[in-house]
Amino acid sequence: MLARVHSAAIVGIEARVCEVEVDAGQGSFDRSTIVGLPDAAVKESEDRMRSAILNCGYSFPNESSVINLAPADIKKEGPSFDLPIALGMLLGQGVFQSEILSKCLVAGELALDGRVRSIKGALSMAILARDKGFNYILIPAENATEAAVVQDIHVIPIASLTEAVGFLSGQLPLEPTLIDIDAVFEQACQHEIDFSDVKGQENVKRALTIAAAGNHNILMIGPPGTGKTMLTKRLPTILPALSLEESLETTRIHSVLGLLKDNQPLLATRPVRTPHHSASGPSLVGGGTVPKPGELSLAHNGLLFLDEFPEFNRTVLETIRQPLEDGSVTIARAAGTLTFPANIMLVAAMNPCPCGYLTDTKRKCKCTPNQVERYLSKISGPLVDRIDIHVDVPAVAFNELTSEKEGSGSGQLHLDVNKARAFQKQRFTDKAIRANSQMSSRQVREYCKLDEEGTMMIKQAVYELGLSARAHDKVLKVARTIADVEESQNVQATHIAEAIQYRRLDRNL
Repeated sequence: MLARVHSAAIVGIEARVCEVEVDAGQGSFDRSTIVGLPDAAVKESEDRMRSAILNCGYSFPNESSVINLAPADIKKEGPSFDLPIALGMLLGQGVFQSEILSKCLVAGELALDGRVRSIKGALSMAILARDKGFNYILIPAENATEAAVVQDIHVIPIASLTEAVGFLSGQLPLEPTLIDIDAVFEQACQHEIDFSDVKGQENVKRALTIAAAGNHNILMIGPPGTGKTMLTKRLPTILPALSLEESLETTRIHSVLGLLKDNQPLLATRPVRTPHHSASGPSLVGGGTVPKPGELSLAHNGLLFLDEFPEFNRTVLETIRQPLEDGSVTIARAAGTLTFPANIMLVAAMNPCPCGYLTDTKRKCKCTPNQVERYLSKISGPLVDRIDIHVDVPAVAFNELTSEKEGSGSGQLHLDVNKARAFQKQRFTDKAIRANSQMSSRQVREYCKLDEEGTMMIKQAVYELGLSARAHDKVLKVARTIADVEESQNVQATHIAEAIQYRRLDRNL
């Protein structure tokens, strides 16, 4: 008897409807087989399914069966097809009947005793089920809270094969999983660290506030021990809170890779990724025979912190140039092309020379000019051009370290950032643009109009610093953000002067 069960296949970070067709025990084939471009994990599901069905007290056909996963031109990966295949096998034998199965999307891995184990990509599957008009999604109990963040669909937690059969046959009522999304976001707003922990460095805090307000990329340059990493760790405390839409975008990337923590329904804070400088190109931008998201996509709507910037392989650094410009990563393979989101704020930190003490007034630099030049040349001009803000992080004086006076705290800086983001939200009618850093050239001309003094100032900077056309636009975007923080409708000469100050390292790099 032929049975059909709807499931989902993960392609990149998207889920696609997959129809599981089971021709159970017809005996017209030499052996049982699974077709439809399955990988090894899917092929092995036949053995897991057989043991699970028998250990749950159901009969398994002695005759051979055929299982088809349609559409057949999409690669099927992972063990999430175990549960739908087992249900199709039981349905095909007439073990149970269901009036709601056609309205259900089913996914789950089976243990040999019939328990249902967690899977990857549950959030993407729940979004798919909602968008395709399914009423229910049957998902492992461990993934239920993750899927329950999607509204307008009943998320049914399944702990075992017998529970799934009981629910579908109407003999075992199961309550849908519900979560309080507002409570999740409220709890995530608690931070144990604060910018007031950092002594001194008020100019750097100002630069980081501007970067957070406009989602601008920033490069910090200074000797070891000046607080670059400490400042970066506190940067998330002043970033605007994730919206539900942004949270779903980010969470499903982590869900597909199985990186969500236990009982973590969604990412309620902006992600911070800190890859080591030995990272390869594919680990940063994504890749593999079957392309998977990399660190840039995992940092989507959040921060990518690259410490010891010049120590990264230059070829690896060049791979992030285009994603920084486009806000996405496109990976082409013979089987097809996949695009992953990568709207990130890049935060990079580096020493001014190999020994680290070139700009330190207390310690003597031991590097030769040639060594310094080779060190700085590890970062290409085009890559530096894509970083909006360059700021020096000087050594902190002793009197500042021992001072009882607290510097700028995260609370006030967070208010400044939110205030600037509110202006930007009102300014841009295009919902795809969420911050000043994403403005197009046309929008720069429209929203960054200068008076005569500002025009002369940026003209002089272009000639003296040799700014490129891209760097010219970066200065205007940063100036627009500074104006937003200062609650100014127009970009003034003082805003241009501060923005140019953040590009002064161009001639050194």
